[in-house]
This record gives sequence, C-alpha cells and structure tokens, in this order.
Amino acid sequence: MALLPPLYQEALIFSSLLTLLSAGLTLTYLTTRVPNFAHGSFATIGAYVSLTSFRVLQLTPYYLIPLAFVLAGAVALALYKLVLKPLMNRGSSIIFLMIATIAYDMILLSALNIYADYLSEGLKVTSRYFSLKVADIRIGGPTGTPMVFYGSLLSAVAVIVLLYILLTKTRFGVAMRATIENPMLAGVVGINTDLVYTVSWFMAGGLAGLAGVLISLWFIGNPDLGSIILISIFAASIVGGFNNIYGAFLGGYLVGFAEVFGQYLLARNIGAWIVPYRPVIPLIIMVATLLIAPYGLAGVRWRELGRRFRRR
Repeated sequence: MALLPPLYQEALIFSSLLTLLSAGLTLTYLTTRVPNFAHGSFATIGAYVSLTSFRVLQLTPYYLIPLAFVLAGAVALALYKLVLKPLMNRGSSIIFLMIATIAYDMILLSALNIYADYLSEGLKVTSRYFSLKVADIRIGGPTGTPMVFYGSLLSAVAVIVLLYILLTKTRFGVAMRATIENPMLAGVVGINTDLVYTVSWFMAGGLAGLAGVLISLWFIGNPDLGSIILISIFAASIVGGFNNIYGAFLGGYLVGFAEVFGQYLLARNIGAWIVPYRPVIPLIIMVATLLIAPYGLAGVRWRELGRRFRRR
C-alpha cells in the first residue's frame, strides 16, 4: 500500500527535485553571476541516461546515476570553460553571457533531439514523451510507494547537509564563500577562483543530472523537458533568493507545492483544459516575488519585520 496519495507523492517528488535543480542554478549564479538558461537541459541529459539504462542496457536507472552526474557535470563545465570564461575574459556584459547560455541550450536541445532520433530509428526505442514509471522499484509490493519518492527526498536532504558541511567546515568551502563575497579580493589573497568556478559548475551540472534521472521515473520525458521546467527552476531560485544557496531549498518546496496543488485545484474547479497552462503558476510566483521581495525570502529581514508587526 502506498505511503501517501498520488497527489501528495507528486508534490513531494517534484518539490524535492526542484530543490536540487534550483540549488545548482543558484550555485553557478553565486560564483559567476550568470543566470544559466541551459540548466534545464542538464536535467534532460540525466533523463536520457535513465532511458538508455532501462530500455537499451536493461538496467534499473539507479545504477547509472553516477554516470548521469558526471556526464551532466561535464556538459555544464564545458559551458563555463569553453564559452563563458573566454567571454568574461574579454569583458562581455551580463546580457551577452545570458545570450550565450541560451545559444548553448539550443545546441544541447539539438543534440538531445538527434540522440532521441537515434534511439527511435536505430534501436526502436520510444524516445519521445516516454514514461519510465515501470522501471522504478515499488516499496511494499506492486501498489506500494515508488523508490523515487524516497530517493528524491533523501537526495534533497543529503545535498543540503553536504553543502552546509562543504561551505562551513572545509577550507575549500571557506575559499568558495570568499570568492562569492569578493572574487577580486579572494584572488589577491591567493585563492584559486577559477578552481572554485570549475567545481561549482561541475557540481551544479551533476545535481541537475541526478535530478533528471529521478524526474524520468515519475514524469514524462522528452528532449524539451529542460525548457519546460526552466521557469519552475528560476522561480524556485528567485523565491528562495538568488544570493543564498540555502534559500533555493525553501524556494523549491514552496514553488513545487504551489505548482502541483495549484494545478490540481484549478483543474478541479475550472476544467482539465487548464492543465497545459501549469507553467503560468511559477511565472506568477516569480513576478510577485520580484515585486514584493526582490532578494527572495532569504533576503527578507524577518526580525525587523516582526518588530514592525508587533509595534502595530
């Protein structure tokens, strides 16, 4: 028997995976100050690693999570090393760097479509709008809770704990925080800022690849999966606060729950025709956050706000 109803399972799974994706996006923004519009496609890479694992290699997708992490991390690192770093060395503006990430995303989308065509034409594998729920392990029998439920929650908790330990208990974490605060001063005192950027981009891509493997076990996969969830990823990072890595986890759960339950309530009260308009929900949340709390929830001075409220 399932631990929770499907709606609650979907909300927790989606929110947990959204935290992994938004944490990676926030991490790269904190270090290089570049909003990465290709981040969603890194997750799509993980989804196609999962598809290849189950349909081609006849393995459960969990076995290839390390491969998805490394592959997506390498693709993210290539974006930084081969595209963004040369442009930054030439003094390119933030707008130009953003456009470069969009162009890189188009290249990734084309490559994913080519690979999907190879799978469908060469190996006769359904590679578009595919579902891998049958590939997941059920805890408690055929009607039990899917492993992805536990895997997504544990991954989110593990990542936030490991990030906390990395940033507060290690010398590299101290160097990373110094680079985030003032990269020029960090370089002057001998910190290898390029190494910090390199590790950050690889970690961000790897987390997206991990999330992509798990996403494919619950949601529909397609080459444009990353483009579809990109709005939700940005919304989660903005709600949590683009300048706070821990805020990404808070934003991920808030946006994830709002999106899943919002879609359910709208479909029940208005009609199923509204389901395709689900991306409007995180878009509205993102706009409202930028208008009310531009620095996100992590940037709100809650103590000062509480004092003002008590005075009234």
